[in-house]
Amino acid sequence: MASDMQLALRPSTERGHADLGWLKTFHTFPFGEQQDSNHSSFGSLRVINEDRVAPRTGFGTHSHREFEIFSYIISGELQHNDSMDNTEVLKRGDIQLTSAGTGISHSEKAHGSDQVHFMQIWSVPTVSRLAPTYFTRHFTDTEKKDQWARVVAPIGAPGVSSKREDARPAPVQSPLTLYATILLPATALPHRFSAGATKGYIHVVQTSGYNAGASKGARIRVGGGGGVALELKEGDGAYITLQSQKDLRVENVGEGVSEVLLFELD
Repeated sequence: MASDMQLALRPSTERGHADLGWLKTFHTFPFGEQQDSNHSSFGSLRVINEDRVAPRTGFGTHSHREFEIFSYIISGELQHNDSMDNTEVLKRGDIQLTSAGTGISHSEKAHGSDQVHFMQIWSVPTVSRLAPTYFTRHFTDTEKKDQWARVVAPIGAPGVSSKREDARPAPVQSPLTLYATILLPATALPHRFSAGATKGYIHVVQTSGYNAGASKGARIRVGGGGGVALELKEGDGAYITLQSQKDLRVENVGEGVSEVLLFELD
């Protein structure tokens, strides 16, 4: 019997990639001048970049419109400045979300003497020409250890706060929910997608270090109903397409800790 959940691997080695010296980056979806019609977006997701920025360098002031832009800090410190007069240094566990709306300018640079490693994610809002807004959140490793921490969710969803700073999920103007976990070896973690979800995306953070070659490090097994399953290593991701099957199981089958991001999409 065919499964009601389809999984499609997005290997790390097939992501867009650039090493500019000051920036080492991987792109799940095409970015800048890259073109890839097979991986242009997924639901409201438009960008998943895994960036490493060298100390005292970074992205100078540049502008955005419409996109929801959020940064998930993995290590190091990221300094954010923008045209809304926000200045902030973000650390591990922080999430910064900017709803660009009618337009903002910002810069993002490595703060201090260490490289900063972070995920930059863009989604497409359901409403255009919104007033720009800015949110920050912090979720500890303890809050993520062997459980799903809901860190971003649609505005108006239960438990979501529209305060600039709060302990609850950051509000996004897209049909997107982001969960994060830090999964210990030999640990399995279930997830039931919400009734309205039609798809998802899962990504294993490349925590053991920059690696443009074959994936290594942490390993997880992702499975649904009907026996469908995939094994992912650091930097790998997978597209998840749902029909009636809504239950996902993520298991750490490696020897090290796995940091995993899971997107739930309408």
